[in-house]
Amino acid sequence: MKLNLKNPIIFFDLETTGVDVSKDRIVEICYIKVWPNGNEVSRTMRINPGMHIPEQSTAVHGIKDEDVKDCPLFKDVAREIANDFQGCDIAGFNSNRFDLPMLAEEFLRAQVDIDLSRHRAIDVQVIYHKLEQRTLSAAYKFYCGAELIDAHSALADTRATYEILQAQLDHYPEVLKNDMEFLSEFSSFTRNVDFAGRMVYDDAGNEIINFGKYKGEKVETVLARDPGYYAWIMNGDFPLNTKQVLTRIKLRALKK
Repeated sequence: MKLNLKNPIIFFDLETTGVDVSKDRIVEICYIKVWPNGNEVSRTMRINPGMHIPEQSTAVHGIKDEDVKDCPLFKDVAREIANDFQGCDIAGFNSNRFDLPMLAEEFLRAQVDIDLSRHRAIDVQVIYHKLEQRTLSAAYKFYCGAELIDAHSALADTRATYEILQAQLDHYPEVLKNDMEFLSEFSSFTRNVDFAGRMVYDDAGNEIINFGKYKGEKVETVLARDPGYYAWIMNGDFPLNTKQVLTRIKLRALKK
């Protein structure tokens, strides 16, 4: 089924040095941008992560240090990528839990101002797991009737994710709506305030701490009662996005 788009949508996939959003880096980004009229363009970029690519990561995506030694750093292409993403809905496979947080961290490190939390985010894996419980390769075979060639190649995975979402709309017409806002809500397990889920919204829309000794308490209440908590987060090994969101809440509370 052709996607019913009001905005352009970008399907993207990252290959990285590892899975720690705070410490690891992107080594390859691929995205397919689709416009409401059906036009599309794809792009794949290798990135020099500025660090050693562990052998266990190379075993997954096949990218070695020598493959990216002459490639640009993320900060050199961050503005260009942000311009492509601006104003678009965003989709991926396991993107809400990994790819979006990782991309947000890289933008923050590069000091490029783009708030990905304002974009509708559609996670095709979440839709799949809610309805079928499988991996990307199995999802591609189930929905598209073919074997996924070159799995863990960023372009192959990105193209497969795009095709799977179209097939999911055909497969579940009684459950899924061909509407990006609906799909964004449907493919979200949690109501995260920050990408890492250290803070979440409750049913009333309040920001709530989601870990540690203050879990379940309102962020503003904790910041007012324990001023040192903010400094602990800011000086700790937390994602930059988490620190950015906490600072935004703190400043908003001070303005009150």
